[in-house]
Amino acid sequence: MPKNVLLTGASGVIGSALLGQLSHHHVTCLTHRRPVRGAAGGHPVVSVQGDTARPDFGLSPGAYRALAENTDVVVHCAGNTSFDAASETSHRVNADGARNMVRFARRSGAVLHHVSTAFVVRRAREREVAGESATTAHHYLDSKRAAEEALAEEGHTGTVLRPGIVIGHSVTGRISALQGLHSIMLATLQNTLPMAPVLPDHRVDFLPVDVVARAIRSIVDHGVDSGEHWLTAGDAALPAQRLIDLILEVARDHGLEPPRPRLVEPDVIDRLIRPVFLGQLPERDRGRFETMLGLTELFDTVECFPSTLGALPGIAQPTSDELADACRASVAYLIRIRRLDRRGAAA
Repeated sequence: MPKNVLLTGASGVIGSALLGQLSHHHVTCLTHRRPVRGAAGGHPVVSVQGDTARPDFGLSPGAYRALAENTDVVVHCAGNTSFDAASETSHRVNADGARNMVRFARRSGAVLHHVSTAFVVRRAREREVAGESATTAHHYLDSKRAAEEALAEEGHTGTVLRPGIVIGHSVTGRISALQGLHSIMLATLQNTLPMAPVLPDHRVDFLPVDVVARAIRSIVDHGVDSGEHWLTAGDAALPAQRLIDLILEVARDHGLEPPRPRLVEPDVIDRLIRPVFLGQLPERDRGRFETMLGLTELFDTVECFPSTLGALPGIAQPTSDELADACRASVAYLIRIRRLDRRGAAA
């Protein structure tokens, strides 16, 4: 039975992949800037321009009422995922947005599926370098925790979905926008990552975007209306050393021979690398380096997340081998779109 689904963040990585999975429903996309065009299967996609961080999404009373009266299910994918965003910006977009979505769901009687992150349960290291705070993940994580707190304060009764890191399609590697893990892959391929502040046995929890989208589709289709759902690799998450091995393996298959990055204690970067070398980098490269540091802080443990993928109808828990294949596909996709392939040159 088709449902009336309101999707936020339809232009984002998860939202754009999910849109293709909801072709059997009537989908309305709440967009902040650009409208979403086209059709999802046999149903045209309707776009409504609004801002989730504003009361009533910034819509007129009539438009807000009409939207509420025609919504059965809300999938809230919109949010600020940047480590670089100021704390007040992340908080406004993520926490205020979550609060407004709960109020909308209560007004419409719709089930709200709030897409959070698995990393809310981890604490980024607080780092002070030369009297200035270095870039870490804590602003981002604090804003996502604040969003979940806002849900609780507003009496949220729907679901909270907690994906790990998202990479490209499990077969093609394709993704609508490159993510943080892609920056590590690219830096390894281009020999701009001589060392990484993560230990070899620390787990890197990622899932292909199509697996995440299918899991959310299953939740919508089967009327799941409550609970926390961990869309993660779980015990199948690959160790950091295995991830590096896979990147180098695909690199060699494409005629590249980047050296192996050293995996070191995070403190080594702050004590030795940053004071001597970081100031010599161009500002853009410095920012990328800091962002990668913030990302690797999320891997600072050998413990795995829980995973509830296998409990969802029609969704199997990926194996480590399947995740390795998906990683290969993402690295090959990155080599292709950045035109790094050197096999012809070698021949």
